Amino acid sequence: MNIIDKFSMFYVDLASMKIDGLANIYRKDVVFIDPIAQHQGLDAVERYFTRLLGNAKFCKFTIHSKAQSDEFNATVSWTMSYTSSKLNSGRPIDVDGVTVIKIENNMIVYHRDYYDLGQMVYEHIPILGRLISKIKRTVG
Repeated sequence: MNIIDKFSMFYVDLASMKIDGLANIYRKDVVFIDPIAQHQGLDAVERYFTRLLGNAKFCKFTIHSKAQSDEFNATVSWTMSYTSSKLNSGRPIDVDGVTVIKIENNMIVYHRDYYDLGQMVYEHIPILGRLISKIKRTVG
């Protein structure tokens, strides 16, 4: 199985994943970047996921497409569905995104997520969410 397929299978049900399973897809010196933070090294990524998943009751990814331009570069488009007791009154939130991956020796050495942090967090904070909705209606 290639690394992109392993990656996709791993993220399907993120909330039930085993943190130590990250070592099966990420190299020890991985660089992991998302709109929230940047993490250098597998240990830092494991700590990040431990904190992140501590707040999630449910977190699943639907993989829409996987494109590997060559043996070293790939992109994966997805929709993440998750619930958090701290956001949206515990109701599901869907976030669309894309992950850019760099590969060496069938391991991920670079992972960068692109998604709308507003769609993920800000729009689900009561006062801020109403303000963002009003701005979107005005601009759109």
